[in-house]
Amino acid sequence: MRLELETRRFYLGRDYSEAVEAAGAIPVHIPLIPNKDFIENLVAHIDGVFLPGSDSDVDPALFGEEPHPKLKNVVPEKDITDRLVLEAADKRRLPVLGICYGMQAINVSRGGSLIQDIDSQVPDGLKHEQGRPLDRQSHSIDIERESILGQLDTIKANGRSLRVNSHHHQAVGKLGHDLRAVAWAKDGVIECIEDMRKDRYVLGVQWHPELAWQKDQLSREIFSSFVENCKIAT
Repeated sequence: MRLELETRRFYLGRDYSEAVEAAGAIPVHIPLIPNKDFIENLVAHIDGVFLPGSDSDVDPALFGEEPHPKLKNVVPEKDITDRLVLEAADKRRLPVLGICYGMQAINVSRGGSLIQDIDSQVPDGLKHEQGRPLDRQSHSIDIERESILGQLDTIKANGRSLRVNSHHHQAVGKLGHDLRAVAWAKDGVIECIEDMRKDRYVLGVQWHPELAWQKDQLSREIFSSFVENCKIAT
């Protein structure tokens, strides 16, 4: 979940849960309680982990950098809880899907880094914060065919280049251990990562399929792939 700092409420946008439920799974919200025993007990009773997007940024101290002037809010409870959840999921070899911030959190948890602000740190960077309408496919990406994403029916049928929506000002920098990049925007920004280990299903996408699953086949296939692997894992 997320933490609204002003009201001290845990919350999460409905699109994430609805997309997971439509793919055949039961969404269970994990509150940001950074207690290792609590997290391990909870993760012991689920079949997969889905890290959604966030309106906060990962703390750059976690990858050894000072805060960039355009860094947004940092929520320590989220950083710590996400890392505990990922550690518990890896111990149990659970499938993991990360979207936007979730993909970035996966990378940092593996010792990787982030580009803290695309506009000021990527030469000739594209516009990656598109605004409304949220589900508009605003820029293209190129996908490696021999990847989780590349083996989905939509990619196999329509080729390895497609357009996606875009709502982020940060991006994956140095890749974390056991991760590889498998999709890129035209400016070189990494748009998808996956685990290189054969016994792991870990997929991170930088765009937001939860905003488009009702109309977009690839978005539905991303959630279906995750849920099917959750079934296999159990």
